[in-house]
Amino acid sequence: MEEYQEIIMGIITNSGVAKSKAMDAIALAQKGNTQSAAERLEESKAELVKAHKSQTRLIQQEAGGTVHEVTLLMVHAQDHLMSAITTKDLAGHMIELYNRLNRYEETTNHTSNGGNNG
Repeated sequence: MEEYQEIIMGIITNSGVAKSKAMDAIALAQKGNTQSAAERLEESKAELVKAHKSQTRLIQQEAGGTVHEVTLLMVHAQDHLMSAITTKDLAGHMIELYNRLNRYEETTNHTSNGGNNG
């Protein structure tokens, strides 16, 4: 049971870090730091890989005949993982939107400034 709880805590921890990094990525993109945002999103993905490996370990144990009690802590871990995955996915879309917005604003400002100087 102790190993089971350690795996669950790993899922919670890695998922929490992944979600936090995804939120950081959105904030960086909003400020125009698109390269840093992309890097932070990759860090989020790496944390999710760790969480998913822990989840897979539990699934393999169950497939091998080990029965684990479904505890509130396990439900909490799965909730964290799903929330982190959703946040990471949405962060990727938001970063792309901020990239497009930044490019549009650069084009618009360049066009506006060029027209005033002529």
